[in-house]
Amino acid sequence: MNKLHSAISVLLVSLSFSFSCAAHQFSTSYLTLDAADQSALSMSGSWQVEISDLEQQIAFDLNQDGEISWQEITAKKTAIYQFLQFAIGVNQAGQACSLNNRGQLKLDSHFNQPYVDIPVVINCPASSAIDISYRAFFANDANHKAIVAINYSSAKASYSASRVFSQAKQLQHFDFNQSSYYQTFVEYVYQGVIHIWLGLDHILFLIALLLTCVLVRKEKKWQGMSSKLHIFKNTAWIVTAFTLAHSITLTATAMELISPNSRWVELGIAISVLFAALNNIWPLIIRLGWVTFAFGLLHGMGFASVLGELGLSSRHQLLSVLAFNIGVEIGQLAILAIALPVLIAIRKFNWYQQWLMPAGSLTIALIAVQWSVERI
Repeated sequence: MNKLHSAISVLLVSLSFSFSCAAHQFSTSYLTLDAADQSALSMSGSWQVEISDLEQQIAFDLNQDGEISWQEITAKKTAIYQFLQFAIGVNQAGQACSLNNRGQLKLDSHFNQPYVDIPVVINCPASSAIDISYRAFFANDANHKAIVAINYSSAKASYSASRVFSQAKQLQHFDFNQSSYYQTFVEYVYQGVIHIWLGLDHILFLIALLLTCVLVRKEKKWQGMSSKLHIFKNTAWIVTAFTLAHSITLTATAMELISPNSRWVELGIAISVLFAALNNIWPLIIRLGWVTFAFGLLHGMGFASVLGELGLSSRHQLLSVLAFNIGVEIGQLAILAIALPVLIAIRKFNWYQQWLMPAGSLTIALIAVQWSVERI
């Protein structure tokens, strides 16, 4: 048992130093294309890339003063266009489509970060399905993503789709003759699942709540709950409250019905994790349903910030929000399915009630304090 305690201690300490505050903001670029059906396929649009990402590939700081000016960026226009050719490839039936640039570089921003807007023109020999490959930045950043949105129109049909390119999905197929509803739904469900698994603040908030779902407070101390039925009821109430709350604000924020300040939302999420963890050690509120609902409203706004990064399909906005929400729930239930049986199995051991649960809660609290400080 001492070896088990020592191993768990090492794990908890390691976790406290391994989590970072970047729970949502990842390196992301945006390729937006408008496609027209003529005798051949012609697409035009732009590739928007964060300046700090481009700087990894192109030396902008010519005078080495530690700052990058717009003049220094435009001076490297040729290098930027060459990197565009490397980063993006379009093929049609095995034949490469031409990729060019027409127009001037522009400055844009996403989430208060400066982006370079690079004009893109793509011409393919026929009006048929295409394959797009994307490989920029993956060698330096495995978490980088590219959001590719294509709007296609012709006399016969219209098509709109958003896809997420990642290190694991560098090649994707776009068929303008197939319905984009199913493809959009699957893509956004997948992204919802991935986000809840990468959103460490959401995971720690959920785990902090689950740590005491299998316990009951008696005589000023935690004891293992004897009835599994009560455990499932308590867990179901908390998970339902969290799900309902974040679904409301995720939808409202994504549909631009409300516009919360992302900085304060992220800080509020960190504080919610801190409160849930400390409440396990020094209980102020035993029935957590309404508190979970209140904090869930904040977490929903946090989910919406990621959905904002992905962008909503222009033709399927409500479907995109619904699919992303479903993905979040699937990811959340997967975590629950793993954690809850383990906690039920160990709930009656004194070492869990008196040592592991408080130690785990304290570790989560320390991580949340770090997040709070960094997000102020």
